[in-house]
Amino acid sequence: MTSAAEQRAPAGEPAGSGQPAAVNGSRRAVPPAPAVWPGAPTPLGARFRVGPDGVAGTNFALWAAGAEAVRVCLFDERGRETPIPLTELTHEIWHGFVPGVMPGQRYGYRVDGRWDPWTGARWNPAKLLLDPYARAVDGEFRLPPEVYGHVRDWPEQHVADTVRDERDSAPYVPKGVVVHDDDDWSDDRRPKTPWADSVIYELHVRGFTALHPDIPEELRGTYAGLAHPAAIEHLVRLGVTAVELLPVHQFAHEDHLLRRGLKNYWGYNSIGYFAPHAAYAASGTTGQQVGEFKRMVRALHAAGIEVILDVVYNHTAEAGELGPTLSLKGIDNRGYYRLQGDARRYADYTGCGNTLHVVQPQVLRLITDSLRYWVTEMGVDGFRFDLAAALARSMHDVDMLSPFLAVIAQDPVLRRMKLIAEPWDIGSGGYQVGAFPPLWTEWNDRYRDAVRDFWRHALPDVREMGYRLSGSSDLYAWGGRRPYASVNFVTAHDGFTLRDLVSYERKHNEANGENNRDGTGDNRSWNCGTEGETGDERVRALRRRQLRNLLTTLLLSTGVPMLVAGDELGRTQRGNNNAYCQDNEISWLDWSLLREPGWRALYELTSRLIALRHRHPVLRRRAFFSGRAHSADGLRDLAWFTSRGAEMTEGDWYAPAATLGMYLSGRDIPGRDERGAPVVDDSFLAVLHAGDRPTGFVLPGPPWAERYEVVVDTSREEQSEAPGTVHPAGEEITVPARAVLLLKVA
Repeated sequence: MTSAAEQRAPAGEPAGSGQPAAVNGSRRAVPPAPAVWPGAPTPLGARFRVGPDGVAGTNFALWAAGAEAVRVCLFDERGRETPIPLTELTHEIWHGFVPGVMPGQRYGYRVDGRWDPWTGARWNPAKLLLDPYARAVDGEFRLPPEVYGHVRDWPEQHVADTVRDERDSAPYVPKGVVVHDDDDWSDDRRPKTPWADSVIYELHVRGFTALHPDIPEELRGTYAGLAHPAAIEHLVRLGVTAVELLPVHQFAHEDHLLRRGLKNYWGYNSIGYFAPHAAYAASGTTGQQVGEFKRMVRALHAAGIEVILDVVYNHTAEAGELGPTLSLKGIDNRGYYRLQGDARRYADYTGCGNTLHVVQPQVLRLITDSLRYWVTEMGVDGFRFDLAAALARSMHDVDMLSPFLAVIAQDPVLRRMKLIAEPWDIGSGGYQVGAFPPLWTEWNDRYRDAVRDFWRHALPDVREMGYRLSGSSDLYAWGGRRPYASVNFVTAHDGFTLRDLVSYERKHNEANGENNRDGTGDNRSWNCGTEGETGDERVRALRRRQLRNLLTTLLLSTGVPMLVAGDELGRTQRGNNNAYCQDNEISWLDWSLLREPGWRALYELTSRLIALRHRHPVLRRRAFFSGRAHSADGLRDLAWFTSRGAEMTEGDWYAPAATLGMYLSGRDIPGRDERGAPVVDDSFLAVLHAGDRPTGFVLPGPPWAERYEVVVDTSREEQSEAPGTVHPAGEEITVPARAVLLLKVA
């Protein structure tokens, strides 16, 4: 162990390697290490099994290419540590089989090697490290100075990261847990919903159930709470086909939040890619969280609902050179992270301090092993990749032939799953909407922006809106991609809720403690004349109408719609458009809204629109529209109309307009059903009017229709389930101000 004088060596002189034999200056009693057998280098992680001579134990395997020594450290109930050297080294993997180590055992690693930050080497055996392959994690991450590999309070902060901290971090960090995987999923039936038939519902495991009155209090905010019949009943009645869970990989809270008495609520700060986040478990954290997560997936599958995970493989919770040493940084910093030319510094394409070096084979293996684990052993159905452009970078530039995308494309397990890219990062050339290859779908932020702008009457013309309503062929009609490559959304977890989108024009993030500097200022919102909540019933009624317009537009558009949990109830975050650190009523769903007639009506309309979408294949096409006539009468699969009832000309597309008519033909749907028969459906005319005054609209005559029946009228608070008003073709009807009319061809 280095002396205090060596620890405080001048910057530029690397401290020597040390052994963490002392805690707080006193010698620690180390129990005798149990026997360790050679074991095997695969699989990586801690795997309980029966070893030689039928002896039960756990095989430990850790990739640490540049390390000089590795010890697995076992912890008993009182926190006493037993270090066990792993002396076998095969293909840069340190491994050993420890007899008698059973499921539930808590453990971590200490990895020894050079301390030379100038070349990116940051080994420090005083720091207990979480196994990257840990299947469960027990304990909370705290961030006192002891968990930093460098001396955090070094007087000269510009070189603080070069001075190694010799204090033991074990008392302050959670431990991995040995888990026995013995579930074959033989009783589970995946819904396997086709992409074109999917309706995604983005939710937070904790926030969705934290206030639900029909879920037992001890289950609220947990995987078991989401599996409860009351939670699933809401999803089934709404009609969604998949839940997209905000991050459930084990994550840590950032130091700047802890200092302000806050926590990371969203979870985009991963540190354990195989472990369900322990704080969301009702049953326990020494392995029980694994079984609880699996039971949640089974319950959702039994209800016909797929489970998609929002995953954060682009960076970890270890931040940059001034961040804590929790796992990968202390195992092999240069092997896991992208470093700059000055190897002290991290390449940061994520805005979170570091970027995983996905070009490295071992990093790519970590990610794909994790993905396959969640599919094969945890039962999930797909993934939404946070900042996916960072994963698609080769050495520097985003490359759609990158190793990551190539491996996913050929993997027999992963290529069959639902794969959603957030197609951007913050680096140069990082905006890649429309660029990901076939098999991938993408969050389409151009859809979001166009729909928001249309309904606040801010589009210069309707060209952009036409593309977005019809599947964004300008972005996705290449390489065999389909309309469902576009995940359409108006809101997401990061930004205003739908209710706030029509209630606030400015962000109100003061509760985050960052002087309202955080969060985007480009909200494309309209507050309907008054900022924030109001008692003015005219403003409130207009806002509810705008919500109906936005939801109706989303659910009638070609592509895959994504709703955010609570938008169908009128959930508000009080104008906070970056509630990442608000683990409280600001972020949680307020289920009491269902008791208010106006918000109950919004929920019923959303459910009705989703059901309409499920019934009518013309609303969920599997191929792009051609816009051409397929029969002698000149009827096309898609046609656009002005308020005069005439088909739009090129000049009409470039002219300012607040009204757009979209005709969808149900007799020209490409493809066949499962029995090979042509797919035939009703035809519809959707009229969208964003103007602040009513307008006339002439209903197109033959061959388009002889008469029309009103199915949805968003100017009405309550939507009747009975057949609506029937209008003859050629009639000029009045479209109310700021409304959508959906008419079925009769």
